This record gives sequence, structure tokens and C-alpha cells, in this order.
Amino acid sequence: MTADGTPIAYDVTGSTGPVVVLVEPPLHHRAMSAYAGLVPLLAEHLTVVTYDRRGRGASGDSGFYHPDRETEDLNAVIDAVGGTACVYGYSAGALLALRAAPASSRISGLVVLEPPLHDDTDPRPDPLTVELAELVADGDRADVVRRFHEAIGVPDEFIADLAGSPAWPLMVDVAHTAVYDCMISDAVTSHLLASVTQPTLVLDSAGTSDNLAGWAATVAAALPAATHRSLPGEWHTVADEILAPVIVDHVIATSATGRR
Repeated sequence: MTADGTPIAYDVTGSTGPVVVLVEPPLHHRAMSAYAGLVPLLAEHLTVVTYDRRGRGASGDSGFYHPDRETEDLNAVIDAVGGTACVYGYSAGALLALRAAPASSRISGLVVLEPPLHDDTDPRPDPLTVELAELVADGDRADVVRRFHEAIGVPDEFIADLAGSPAWPLMVDVAHTAVYDCMISDAVTSHLLASVTQPTLVLDSAGTSDNLAGWAATVAAALPAATHRSLPGEWHTVADEILAPVIVDHVIATSATGRR
């Protein structure tokens, strides 16, 4: 249960090694996890926590959203599993991890894969945030999912394949949470990044797009205690077998040395 009384569902896999909490990317949750292949690899060495973010899967939703609620949710999950953890986040899940870090003594370190930034010189919400909120209000949930993927650069053929897959109706069911992720993106500023003091490993895929690679480099440069690595991979994707040992090494090192 979080500060505003919203229940957050989570699982713990493995019981050896330090704790790592995995933050799902947009439109994913435990029943359709981006981490299904990653968890067993990490659990050989770490205690792995997965959870349904607010408004997704078996977790609740308060009806009024603010990015602060999700940072409180993440802290509540960490409290429930021991009080201290490293956090791994992918895509907008990485942005949530970064946003939670400055105010949290519970987060000992971070691994983030291709966090998608926006232009924080404009104080207004990103136009995509407004557009998706309007589609949600109109009940166009499938259009929300389609437009979100188009806006973040997913190739058309990938979207077509996704629309015909079993994952599509599950994404449509939580389409409103795409707005949540856009609001988190709007709330991650250069000032916030400069206040993330935890040791952070920023990752990108060698096969990703220039904008995603550039954002990873920008995040790494803005963080006081960051290391930046490019791993073999494809667009916005690194294979679990390549990613897992990199995460394990950073989590174990962070646990051994504590916060810098």
C-alpha cells in the first residue's frame, strides 16, 4: 500500500544477492512483462523484484495522477522488500527510476537503458502528452497505443505486427497509462538529473537510433556519478543474455561499495 492508499502488486524472484527492482517500460506489467526473459537470468545472482506500476495489472489507480505518486509507489515497493535496492529501468521506466532517485535514500544505485528525454527548455507539457490525454478522454484507447508507438519512433512494420499480437489488447487495456509516462518525461529536467547522486550505469544499444543514443549520452553527462556504455543490440533493444551480466555486475558493485 502506498502513501495515498493505492495497492501496488509485486513479486520477488530469487533470494541470493542484493535486491534489484525492475521498473517496466510503458504499457507493460507483470502479465505482459518486458522482463520475462531477463528475470531468471538476474535471479541466479540477485533478489529480483518486479511490480505492476500504478494503473497496470493487479495494482490500483487513484484516479488522479501525478508523477510523484509513482516515485512514492517505487519507494513503497523497496520498503516492502527490505528498504534498500538498486533499480533498473528501461525506456520511460528509466525516467521514473531517475526521477525517484534524488529524494530517495532507499535507492542505492541505478541502471537505465535508453531513457527518452524531451526538451526541458519549454515549460509546457510535450504536445504528445496533450494529444494522448485527449485521445484517452475521447475513449480512443487503441489510437492511444498506436499513436504512442508512432511518436517514440517504433517502425511501422513493428506496430503492424504488434497490433496483430496477443499483447495488443493488453496494451489497449492500460492505454491511459501512456499519458502517465509522458507526464514523467515532462517532469525529468536537466536540473533533476544533476541531483541524482547515486552511482548510475547508463546504457544504450549500438544498433539504436541516433536520438535514443544521444539521449543516453546526455543523461550520462548530466549525472554526477554516471558511467555510459553501449552494448550490442538493435533498435531500443539489448538481448537479455547481454544485458543481464552488466546489470548484475553494477548491482553487486553498488551493494558492495554503498552510495558514493
